Amino acid sequence: MVIAACQLMVVLDTTIVNIALPHIQTALNFSTTNLTWVVSAYTLTFGGLLLLGGRAGDILGRRRVFITGILLFTFASLLGGLAQEPWQLLAARVLQGAGGAIASPTSLALITTTFPEGPERNRAFGIFAAVSAGGGAIGLLAGGVLTDLLDWRWVLFVNVPIGILIAALAPRYISESERHPGRFDLTGAATSTLGMVALVYGFIRAASDGWRDSLTLGAFGAAVVLLAAFMLVESRAKEPITPLRMFTNRNRSGTYVIMISLAAAMFGMFFYIVLFVQNVLSYSPTKAGLAFLPVTVVIALGAGISQRLLPVLGPKPFLISGAAFVTIGLVWQSMVDVGSSYAGGVLGPMLIFGFGMGLNFVTLTVTAVAGVAPHDAGAASALLNTTQQVGGSLGLSILTTVFGSASRDEATKQVASFMAKATPEQKAAFAKSHQLPAPWSHEVLSHGISTAFIPAAAMGVLALVVATVVIRVRKSDLDALGGTGGGAPVL
Repeated sequence: MVIAACQLMVVLDTTIVNIALPHIQTALNFSTTNLTWVVSAYTLTFGGLLLLGGRAGDILGRRRVFITGILLFTFASLLGGLAQEPWQLLAARVLQGAGGAIASPTSLALITTTFPEGPERNRAFGIFAAVSAGGGAIGLLAGGVLTDLLDWRWVLFVNVPIGILIAALAPRYISESERHPGRFDLTGAATSTLGMVALVYGFIRAASDGWRDSLTLGAFGAAVVLLAAFMLVESRAKEPITPLRMFTNRNRSGTYVIMISLAAAMFGMFFYIVLFVQNVLSYSPTKAGLAFLPVTVVIALGAGISQRLLPVLGPKPFLISGAAFVTIGLVWQSMVDVGSSYAGGVLGPMLIFGFGMGLNFVTLTVTAVAGVAPHDAGAASALLNTTQQVGGSLGLSILTTVFGSASRDEATKQVASFMAKATPEQKAAFAKSHQLPAPWSHEVLSHGISTAFIPAAAMGVLALVVATVVIRVRKSDLDALGGTGGGAPVL
């Protein structure tokens, strides 16, 4: 239960903060484009350091590393809850991501060393998988309730007592693992993470300051240099954090592209629909959390169907149909406008999208490890989780660039409309605050969101094309995996 509690805390932190985003934006004066960093600061660090965290557990001892990760995550949550400025919250989110990257891969490995092979270990893996799948739903509800009843800061403070309890109980219930010799690929971890941060910053900067801005161009230039250095480092490292041989197989490479595309669309969908239901539909945080629960149900339904039928049909039908459902849902979401209701403009496309994602999660895990040598199975699976986190951050930044451009254009139109209809008092208030009141502000936000879903739909199309053309995993390739490939990636 100690390990499961750790996984729950790390998994739900993604969704628990999402529900509080509109309140964080108001309290700390984030712009909508910069608000994406509250999500990306965590996911980029988590994804970038995930493989390094797993290596640290092997070399330094998994219980020791597990406790270190939990304490870092807990301390960062406290700092985030106390933040008074945007940069303070973002710094805390970076530390949270680092703590999660240290604790999460180690917690899964600890099951193997703590529980004997057989029914006991299988039961532990089952609990771990259930917590991973249900953590997102729990986060949505908990985030809404805590924000409504207390304050947005409690979506971070709630981790503090849980983390302290886990760290205190770990030495009592978890035995230390054997330490293995090895090296840390710190240069690879640093260049990959910083390169992705620079790339994401470039897109977000372009959303607010344009493509010709010097910092925008400088960020993209730095990203190219850092990511090229990462490739060079990994090609020469004796123990690389990202074995490049993982990308030589077309099925694995295709799987990673599909995961990047779908995660990019998923992160964008959650981020912008949260803003829509709270800022345009005027839902409370708790009601917003409840509004997203049907998505988690259909994701679980799709995952259950694919897991049951994978040995019979093979992975390709699920990859194709899953990507098709995702694309249809995103195209539908691109039609949302200020007059859309929850039932007609939000729930329907979310259900289709969620079902498609459910069909893909387990299936992508299977195709990522199909045909992999036993000593590379862990790396192949871990890379899938990494591409999910990094792809989500990158996709959200791309959608934000489109959102920013569309919002600026729409704001120009709405300001003209407002000035033609506003009273002198309203005009004076606008001159002071430079903030459009409703319904004009709702028009700007809705137009930006609907336009942002167009590139999201294009990402779904890319996943569909790759699933159709690139992936060639057959049913016979699953025999060595026992029909399934283990648990799905972190939601």
